[in-house]
Amino acid sequence: MTNGSLAAAHPFVTVTAAGQAHLRILATTDIHVGILPYNYHADRPVDTLGLSRTASLIAMMRAEATNVILVDNGDLLQGNPLGDFIVSERGLKRGDVHPLFKAMNTLGYEVSTLGNHEFNYGLDFLEAALAGADFPFVSANVIRGTQLAGNPRNDTTLLRPYRIVERTILDGAGLARSIRIGFIGFVPPQIQSWDRKHLAGKVVARDIVEAARAWVPEMKEAGADVIVALCHSGISASPAFHGMENAARPLAEVPGIDVLVLGHQHRVFPGPDFIGVIGVDATDGTIAGKPAVMAGFNGSHLGVIDLLLAADGSTWRVAGSTSQARPIYRRDGATVVPLVASEPAVVEAAEADHAATIAYIRRPVGHARAALTSYFALVADNAAIQMLADAQIDYIRQMLVGSQWEGSPLLSAAAPFKSGGRGGPDYYTDIPAGPIAIKNVADLYLYPNTIRALAVAGSNVREWLEHSASQFLQIEPGRADQPLIDPGYPSFDFDVIDGVSYKIDLTQPARYNKDGALIHPDASRIVDLAFEGLPIDETATFIIATSDYRAGGGGSFPGTGPDAVVFAGADTIPEILIRAIVQAGEIDPKPDGNWTFAPIDGASALFVSGPKARAHIPNDTIAYVGEGPDGFALFRLSF
Repeated sequence: MTNGSLAAAHPFVTVTAAGQAHLRILATTDIHVGILPYNYHADRPVDTLGLSRTASLIAMMRAEATNVILVDNGDLLQGNPLGDFIVSERGLKRGDVHPLFKAMNTLGYEVSTLGNHEFNYGLDFLEAALAGADFPFVSANVIRGTQLAGNPRNDTTLLRPYRIVERTILDGAGLARSIRIGFIGFVPPQIQSWDRKHLAGKVVARDIVEAARAWVPEMKEAGADVIVALCHSGISASPAFHGMENAARPLAEVPGIDVLVLGHQHRVFPGPDFIGVIGVDATDGTIAGKPAVMAGFNGSHLGVIDLLLAADGSTWRVAGSTSQARPIYRRDGATVVPLVASEPAVVEAAEADHAATIAYIRRPVGHARAALTSYFALVADNAAIQMLADAQIDYIRQMLVGSQWEGSPLLSAAAPFKSGGRGGPDYYTDIPAGPIAIKNVADLYLYPNTIRALAVAGSNVREWLEHSASQFLQIEPGRADQPLIDPGYPSFDFDVIDGVSYKIDLTQPARYNKDGALIHPDASRIVDLAFEGLPIDETATFIIATSDYRAGGGGSFPGTGPDAVVFAGADTIPEILIRAIVQAGEIDPKPDGNWTFAPIDGASALFVSGPKARAHIPNDTIAYVGEGPDGFALFRLSF
C-alpha cells in the first residue's frame, strides 16, 4: 500500500466491474475516553488526540466511498479523568448515557468489542455503560461462571460472541447486492489476573485462537460472506502459545477470518513498528496475507481497510485489499500540526461532561514545594515515584496492624507510567511546584488500580528487580554513546523497589525478557542489594506494597501472583495518594537515591526525553545533547 494521495491509497474506490464491489471498513480503537482534543492531566487543549477529530476523518472517508461500515475495537471507558469522574463522582443511574457513548452514538457505529480496560470498574458499571450504546458489542472469549466448557460453542459468553449483519451494497455496475458480514470480538485472556478483584468467581477468559477456531466455522455455517475479527490484541514476534496476550499473528491463520481490526498495543499498523515480524507485511498492512489495521490510541488515527469483493455465486469473497491508519495530526520537528478539525456533533455531545470534568480536576488537595516530573524516571531515582512508594508503604503499614505481618520489613514497588515512548514527546508527568489538584494526582497515577501487599522472599526481591532492569540494553565498557533504553520494554514495568538499596550493572545482559521469561540465567544486573545497610537476607520474608495489576501477575514478575497476596485493599492507589497529600497539606518530594547505575569505565549512553526535560536534569551524570527524533530531546548518561 502506498501512503500518498487518497487515490493511491484507495485504488478500489472507482471499481466499475459488475460482480465486484468496494467495501470500506473504518475502525477506531483504544479511545480511552479521549472524546475531545484535551489533556486533562495538563489541563490544556492538545492536537494529538480526540474522537472529535477522528470523527472528521470518518466523515471524509465516508464521503468518498459508497459502501462503508464503522467499527470500534474496545478500551473505551477508562483512561483519563473524565472516565474517573463518571465512576467516582457522578455514577451511572438507570437511563444515564456514558459521555463516551453520547459521542459515539453520533457517528453511526455498526459494532464494537470489549477491551481489557472495560473491566477496570467492575461488571455492574460495564453493564450500565453498555446499555447507553446505540450499537451492539461482541465478545467470544469472556465466559460467565468459573469453568470453561469442553467445547467453546457450549460456553455461556458474557456478551454475544458474534453478530452477522446483512447489508445492501452497490456493485461496480451500480446494482444493489446483498452481503452478510460477520463480526467476532476478542480480548486478552489476561483480564482474569489484571482485574481479578472484579472478575474472580464471575467470569473466566478463554484463549483467543481457541475461541476463534470454534466460533468462526459456525459463522460461516450461518452464512457470513466476510468475517471481521475485532481483536483487542496486538502483534507479537513471539512464537504462538496458548493464552498469549498479543495474538494477532496466530489469529490471522484461523481459516474463515478475512479481516483483522487490532488494538491494545497503542501502536500503528501498517507502520514501521512491526517491520521484520514473520508473517507480517508492515508496509501493505497484512498478516498471513489478510488485511489488518491498528489505529493508535486516543483517536490519534483512523483505521481504513478497503476490500475489493468479488461475487462468487450467491456469496462474496475478498479479492484484494489495502490497509492504512490515517492520522489526525503530523509532527514538524517538535511542532504538532493538526490535520483535521473537530466534528461539531461530537463536541456538542461531550461539552457538558467535559466542563464538569474540568471543574473536578481543578479541585485542590494540597501544595508541593518542588516540581514532580517523570522526564528522567527511567534513568534516575525520581521524586514522583518516591512519593508514590512512600504513600503505599504508609498505607500498608496501617493496614497490617494487628495481623501476623505487623512489624515485617516493608518495601514498595512503583513504576513510571508517562515516560514518552509511543505516547510521544509530551507524554510525561510535569507538575510544577505549587498547588496540587486532582488532575495532578491523575497525572501521577493513571489507572484505578487498587492496593495489594505481597509476602515475598528476599531472593524474589532480587529477581523482581532483575526483571525491571531488563528495560536497559547491555552497555560495553570503553564505548561512548550507546543506546540505553529497550524501546520494547514498557515503562510501567520498570518497578523501583523502595526500602532496599541497589545498583544496576549494565555490563551484564538482561536476565529476563520483557515478558518475564528467563533468558540469561547466569547473568545478574542487580548488585549491592541491601536492606537497612546490610546485604539482603534472601531467605527472609518481605512485604511489598504494590498494585492489584502487579500482584495478579501483570508483567510476570517473580514472586507475584494470587498466592503471595497477604492484604487486598479496596482503595485505589490514586485515592491513597490524595489522602496522603491532604493529610500532609504541604509536601516536599525528594528521591532518597536508593538505586543508581554501577560505574562502567569509559562508557556513556544516549536516551530521549521530552524537550522540557532540560529544565529538570537531576544530576551531573546526565547532559543535554540536542534535538532528538520525532520531537524528543536527546540526552547522554555518563557512567
